[in-house]
Amino acid sequence: MISEKIRMLREQNGMTQKYLAKKIGSTRVTVNSWEMGTSVPTTQFVVELANVFRVSADYLLGLENEEKISIEKLDTEERELLFKLLHQFERRRLSEAANNQQEALEQRG
Repeated sequence: MISEKIRMLREQNGMTQKYLAKKIGSTRVTVNSWEMGTSVPTTQFVVELANVFRVSADYLLGLENEEKISIEKLDTEERELLFKLLHQFERRRLSEAANNQQEALEQRG
């Protein structure tokens, strides 16, 4: 549900309801009502929330399960660092997969 996503993303980003409300031009009471599930954000606020949290509107609305981040506001150096980090994660995953495969072969043999 969007209420759970808003709360989770707000907390992950270390924001208070008041701070988030100020960032998107709303009120703390409104943000609280979204998080409690007593109301839902308008399309305008879904877009604002997606921009603030750097996720897609589809993710907020529960139409896709993958969390995505936007890098359009990052400078070149920040993008290079991010790509290096992602490459490191991928190498670690491949290494772990190879180790698991090796262990499985050794157990059979």
